This record gives sequence, structure tokens and C-alpha cells, in this order.
Amino acid sequence: MLIRKEDALEYHAAEPAGKVSVVSTKPCSTQRDLSLAYTPGVAVPCLEIERDPALVYKYTAKANLVAVVTNGTAVLGLGNIGAAAGKPVMEGKGVLFKRFADIDVFDIELNTKDPKEIIRACQLMEPTFGGINLEDIKAPECFEIEQELKRTMNIPVFHDDQHGTAIISGAALLNALEIVGKRADQVRVVFNGAGASGIACAEHYMRLGVRHENILMCDTNGVLYQGRTKGMNEFKQRFAQHTDRRTLADALVGADVFFGLSAANCVTPEMLKQMAPDPIVFAMANPDPEIPYDVAVAARPDVIMATGRSDFPNQVNNVLGFPFIFRGALDVRAIAINDEMKLAATRALAALAKEDVPDAVRRAYAVEHMQFGREYIIPTPFDSRVLIWVASAVAQAAMETGVARQAVDLDQYRERLQRRLGKANEITRIMIHKAQRSPRRLVFSEGEEPKILRATQILIDEGIAEPVLIGDREKIARLARDLHLHLDRAKVVQPASSPDLPVYTEQLYRMRQRKGVTRNEAGALILNPQMFGAMMVYMGDADALLGGITHHYPETVRPALQLIPLKPGLRRVAGMYMIITPRGKVYFLADATVNIEPSSEDLAEIALEAAATVRGFDIEPRVAMLSFSNFGSTRHPLSEKVQRAVRIVKQRDPNLQIDGEIQADVAVTPGVLQSTYPFCTLKDGANVLIFPSLEAGNVAYKLLMTIGGCDAIGPILMGMSRPVHVLHRGAEVSEVVNMAALAVVDAQNGSSPGPATRESSPRPTAESEPASA
Repeated sequence: MLIRKEDALEYHAAEPAGKVSVVSTKPCSTQRDLSLAYTPGVAVPCLEIERDPALVYKYTAKANLVAVVTNGTAVLGLGNIGAAAGKPVMEGKGVLFKRFADIDVFDIELNTKDPKEIIRACQLMEPTFGGINLEDIKAPECFEIEQELKRTMNIPVFHDDQHGTAIISGAALLNALEIVGKRADQVRVVFNGAGASGIACAEHYMRLGVRHENILMCDTNGVLYQGRTKGMNEFKQRFAQHTDRRTLADALVGADVFFGLSAANCVTPEMLKQMAPDPIVFAMANPDPEIPYDVAVAARPDVIMATGRSDFPNQVNNVLGFPFIFRGALDVRAIAINDEMKLAATRALAALAKEDVPDAVRRAYAVEHMQFGREYIIPTPFDSRVLIWVASAVAQAAMETGVARQAVDLDQYRERLQRRLGKANEITRIMIHKAQRSPRRLVFSEGEEPKILRATQILIDEGIAEPVLIGDREKIARLARDLHLHLDRAKVVQPASSPDLPVYTEQLYRMRQRKGVTRNEAGALILNPQMFGAMMVYMGDADALLGGITHHYPETVRPALQLIPLKPGLRRVAGMYMIITPRGKVYFLADATVNIEPSSEDLAEIALEAAATVRGFDIEPRVAMLSFSNFGSTRHPLSEKVQRAVRIVKQRDPNLQIDGEIQADVAVTPGVLQSTYPFCTLKDGANVLIFPSLEAGNVAYKLLMTIGGCDAIGPILMGMSRPVHVLHRGAEVSEVVNMAALAVVDAQNGSSPGPATRESSPRPTAESEPASA
């Protein structure tokens, strides 16, 4: 994936700078809160911890806090760039810890190359952290540092550069060997790269059954052999063999497995052809592997290949390891991460790859089939089951080997892990990957806006959509140059000079002539970019329309309502927002944008359409019809209106989980529902909230965003026969991308009856035109 320098710098510089922040987990809004958070109340837990040091895990954040420690001497592929320059990477590591395992991180950059100073700094920080993740420290110093910290500290210490790749690739190796029918103790393995990761991988493979004498390791000076002195150290010496092979090409003759952690394109097709039948090739150099995937497969069709890249099968990504390994270690308060815990993580990943892959995971990677085999030997990073499988396996191994200070019931622990899984990022990524599966022509009515142009670049780069920009061609080209964008693949349409203008004008006149529009007025109206874009969708020249970043909602949606019919059987459109809470819960709110005073029939229609839309996100809808009354507690025409709506929905879709009328707080609180209203069908609480009026819905979603700190995706326009979606004014680039993906998926799902043609397009009459127009 192409990432431009400007995009990366803007991403990191946007306020607040960097990628991490500290968020209070306790309220601090009153004098009493302040007195509890700090003096005098804070003295009480201090004294309790003094009395019993183990209580630090109960009264502080230590149990969920990891230090990511570096000195910047071996940062990614950048080398020795120093502690401060390595900070963005360490913050990124913290983001991954939080995103995948809900672990908090402080990144610690130490301005020293002295291993003893790093060791001492970590030892002094032991009271603060539940674990230490060593990162990007060069070999051989990293070996000394980790060994001494593991010997002297009573919290888990883990050097991810060494063990992360070993654990993940070890799972891939076990499964690859099973597929080709070979045994670990019989295969010959060649390693290219004798740094921290290469040596750790070799040692881990030996624990998995590979025999020491069957390993040949190479570095930049060739094979490690007995008697070699150039570039050797005590750690490399352990893998020096009695052999007459001297080069990587020599080593690969007859080898069963190649493992590369070295440099791009150092393996040739000829070398691959000298390997044993059914070779296993793990080419892990980043960003370009030791041999390109397509070249390797062409040279050896029988190869099983893995890389570190996400655009090829079998990605070996360390994010499959460290977050979940620390999760399991922290949750049992382990004093170390031992070899048994690493093996447990490897075997859990290998076993998970053989399980049936959920549809949501397949859709996230835009594939119809994903099952155990040559192109799927390891789970994918966005498979949320990895947290449960790996963390629980690591915790179990810690308890069985005596390094856990706290025992957990594994069944209950898995339930806890399940609750940690948030839906927010998962939903947006699933939507993007769905769009990538079959990109559609997406019209942007505000094609001259810089945010739209920047989003367009992302849509092109990631293959999410085929953007069509309405605007002045020269202005768009100039803006693209100023923004360092490459939009050659985006189609630009200038309405005034479009060859379709006469046809569109005549079509608009025919559709609106009995609505008071003259032919001359139609000629002027069609030049409105929103009207022109809607006509493109109507005429089948585009698949979806997105606009609104610089306009008010009515100005954006009205032209589309005047041209595009509603779905069959519907009387009006409605707007829905996806709300994602700071804790990752997801709710859908409707109607928040269109219908001011909906009737019972309108509310029922909105509820049914919202439920159908929510299912498109792979979420089962649980619908609450909201009011100020709970199940008849207050008799009033407004609450009775909602009651009637519930009855209508149940008649039309008896299988939909829906109830009401119900107050909002009760609807989302399972405990209250189960204790006070046991007859309510929403036992687990509602995730789709249908408001009795536009006023209520609009106020609610804006308060949730501004006061509640929630993220919102939308508005999602429901009910149109063809995909038309609206951005909120001032939307950010990421929001434009998300809404674009949603519009594309809407088109894929057949929101429209299929691409129209000038010959076959249905011609709305005055009677069929949307009532909201």
C-alpha cells in the first residue's frame, strides 16, 4: 500500500500530536471526586499497598500497564536512528497493544547504548509496570538485556523482535509441515539472517522439534560454520555447523524450509528450484521479501509461502502475538513469559487456523473462501478470536508452569476476554474490505474540496471505489498538484461541458415538468453538482452518490429525492447514525436527519429499514422503540403512537427482536430490563434505537458526540432505491473514506435495482416521486 510522506506527517502532527494520550478511568468532576483521586483520599490505598504490596494490582493500573522500552538502535528497517526518532514507532506499538488486547502502554525511550543502563532503568521501573516489552534494541546487546531482566525481575519481560516472529512463524511452520506431510525432526531448515529474530526463531523451532544439526544459518558473510571468525559472536556460534557449505545458494540445496529475516531479493528462482519437494518458504524481509511471492510461486508451484506483507496469503505479523501474550500474562499476574507460554501461543495460533473461519473475517479480507490449506496456514490479524485463543492458552501455560501469581477459571476468563472485544474498528474495517471486493463508481458532488480529493487518493490507493469528481477539471488538477496527489485514475466530470448535459437536462425536465420546472429552469438546475451527480446515478452512469461536506443536509439530499425513487413499498427515507462509545459499544440511532414528526406507520417503516441496514454490518439488530414511557406506564397519545408502531413491526417481521415503548436508559441497560421488565424481549439490551421524533434523535446523537465522547458514522440515508449518502459538514478525510466504503457496499448489496440505462431507466411520475422531495 502506498503511503505518502505528507499523509504520514499529517497523521502524526494532527492535534493532539502523536498517537497516544492518558485518559482518566475515574470521574473527577466534583470536589468529592478530586478528594478521592488525590489528597486526602489517595492516602488510603497508599497505606494499604504499604501493608500488602500485592494490593498494587488492585488499587492501581499496574495490572494492565506495559512499558514499551527502546534505545532506538534497531528501529524497523531504519537502523540506529536514536531514542527520540524511535518514539513514533513505540507509540504505534502502544496503539496496537490497546487496539488488539486493551492493554495500556507507556512508551519509554532511553537515550543510551549501554546495556547496563537499560537494565538498571527497567529494574527501577518495576513498581510501575505489569510487564516490559523490549523493542528495537540491536543485537547482541538485546540478548544480554533480556536475559538479565528475566533473571532479576518479577514481572514479564519480552523482547518482541526476538520472540514475536518466532511464535507466529512457528505456528505457520507447524501447519505447513502438516500440509506437506513432513515431520519437524526430519526437515532441513535454512535461516538467512542471524540477528535477534533469526536466532530466536531457530531456538523456538528447536523447541517445536527441529533438530539442531538440521539447521544452517547464514548472515551477510555466508553460512555460520565451525572455525569461522568473521562477524561471529557467542550467540551465532551456537548455530555454527560442521559443513562445507559456504553460501546461501549452497545451503538451500535440498533444504525443506527457508526462513528469511534479511534483505529483499537475495533468493533467486534458481535457488528455490534446488530445494526439496514441497518447499516451505517464509520470506519475512520488509517491505520487500527475499523473493517476491509471485516469482516464488512461478518457480515452485508446490511452494507454501509466507511473507510479512498483508497483500499476499499467509502474513506473518507480530501483532498476532505480543498483545495477546501480554494479555494472558498480565491477567494471571505472571512473573515471567517462559518457553512454555511461548509454545502455548504458537500451538493456539496453529490450532485456530484449522477452525472454520467466520464469515465476518472472510468479508474483512474480501474473499469467498478462507480455510486451512496452503494459502491459509495462520490466522489473520483482524480475526478477533485470536485474543481469546492465545491469551487463554498463555494464561493456562503460566498457571501450569508455576509462574502465575493469580489463578483464573479458564471458562470464566474466556468470557472476560470476549467482553474486551470492541466492535468499532472491526466494523469500519469490515466495511472497507467489503468495498474493496468489488469497487463501484462513486460520484462526489463536491469534487473541488481538498478533503474530498485527499479521500479520493486513499480510495484509489486502497481500491475501495472508482471515484468520479464533479467540478472544474483545471481547478481539481491544480489542487491535486498542490496537495501532492496523483489522481490520474479518478474521473472528472464538468457539468457545463459534459456530453451528457443535453440528455440529463431533457430527463430532468420530463421528471419535473409537472412540479413547476420549465425547460430553461431544468437547464439551470442540472448544473447544480448535487443534481448532476444524482442524475448520473439515476441514469446508470454512476453507482452511488456522496456529498454534503460543504452544504447543509437538506441542500444535499433534496436533489436526490427529486430524481431517485424510494425502494418498493416504502413511503419515505430516513437517516441513521452509527454511534461508537469510548468503550467500543456500537449503537444505531434513527431517525436523526429527515422525518420531523413520524406517524406510527412511519416509525415502523424506519425500524424495519434500520434493522435491515444494521444486518449489513454483520450485527444482529435488537430494536427499541423509544418514548418517555415504559410499556404503558404513562398513557399519552405520543407513547401510544410508539406502541402502535411496535405492533405494526411485529406483524410485518415476527422474527425481528423489537420491543417498546421504552425509555432510552432502560433500553440499553440489560440488568434493569431483566429485573424490572422480565417480559421484555430485549434481554441483552437494545443496539438499535428508534426515536419518536426527529427532534429527539437529532439532539441525542449530537449530545453523545459532544458530551459523551462518542464517534459517529453517518448519516446513513436509508430507503433510496439507489445509493445516495450524505456527509456531515466539515467531515474529516477518514470519515469521508468510511462513508465512501459504506456507499460502495450499499451499491454492492443491491440498494438499487441494478445499473440503469438511458433506455431502461424507470421514469418517476408525479405520483411516484418521494413525498419528502
